[in-house]
Amino acid sequence: MKKTKNKFTAFLERKDIVFSWKRYFIDAMGAMAQGLFASLLIGTIVGTIGQQLLIYFPLNADVAAAGLTDAQLLCNINAYDLSFVQVIALFLNAMGTFAKGVAGPAMAVSIAYVLKAPNLVLFSMLAVGAAANTLGGAGGPLAVLIIAIVAAELGKMVSKETKVDILVTPLVTIGSGALLSFLLAPWIGKAASALGQFIMWATELQPLLMGILVSVVVGIALTLPISSAAICAALSLTGLAGGAAVAGCCAQMVGFAVMSFKENKFGGLVSQGIGTSMLQMGNIVKNPKIWIAPILTSAITGPLATCLFKLQMNGAAVSSGMGTCGFVGQIGVYTGWLNDISAGTKTAITAFDWIGLILISFVLPAVLTFIFGQIERKLGWIKEGDLKLN
Repeated sequence: MKKTKNKFTAFLERKDIVFSWKRYFIDAMGAMAQGLFASLLIGTIVGTIGQQLLIYFPLNADVAAAGLTDAQLLCNINAYDLSFVQVIALFLNAMGTFAKGVAGPAMAVSIAYVLKAPNLVLFSMLAVGAAANTLGGAGGPLAVLIIAIVAAELGKMVSKETKVDILVTPLVTIGSGALLSFLLAPWIGKAASALGQFIMWATELQPLLMGILVSVVVGIALTLPISSAAICAALSLTGLAGGAAVAGCCAQMVGFAVMSFKENKFGGLVSQGIGTSMLQMGNIVKNPKIWIAPILTSAITGPLATCLFKLQMNGAAVSSGMGTCGFVGQIGVYTGWLNDISAGTKTAITAFDWIGLILISFVLPAVLTFIFGQIERKLGWIKEGDLKLN
């Protein structure tokens, strides 16, 4: 028994298969978020820009009546009277459609890449991602995360073990991924969607309590070496709960950027404010008290978002966990406003909407965290250099 175990352990080591929380939860989830960013998220952003351009520069009636897709119109550009701005708008719309259409494959390939899958396994994950994301429905990202990990590791096990590797490796990788997608993806998707729906329902029912809870938890997840964006995407977290999540992420990013300005100047302001507060993780390990100010801020801005400003994030769910990173959270809120107007659930974007978004995203996180940080410095909880980035 011991000899067999040693052989299996050696086999796993040779295949670089490591069963660890870090690899499967932190690394894989972080990679999945990057895949989402490179597909669904960027597609949503450019698509929104294209749609807005066409509102101000609408297509002629005969062009609209043709019933062609944006890509088809671009391929027949000489047949229609299109302005330069309209061509740009159609291109952005088409680009967005293509990008959003490969969200599943992008996530799966990203996960396989971080698991150090060989090329043939990596390329085979395109089909696995498409199957898991499609069959997972609203909870597709979580289904992709779980199924892609299993399929990639199985593919790695058989990779280059036979003389017909070109057939065996894709067959095992895609076959296992497709089979698991049919057996598990709908259930995983339903479970993730149900949990997300419960959180959103609870936030609607108890906006004060859940505003605090969602804001603090998602904000903490953003700063930890895990992906808050992937968590929000997996749970399809939108609505008021999405707004609270945006608030929590902004509290961490803008908060740390402002609170550490003394040590890190403008470079730190930009890298944390529109980059990631995860840069402070090393300092948090050394002195956890530096985390108090941003967390307290998120506990205030979260319920303000849900109770006072009724801030909803109805864009792509992944935006809920992005905060001010590339201003994706704010773009997501704006996209949601447009979606709500199109659906008839919102009449127009008001000045109060903009005031709420700006206060929750930028002003309050900066002011509150600075105040809390100064109090901590006076108490001696934060000392000179504690927030210095390497």
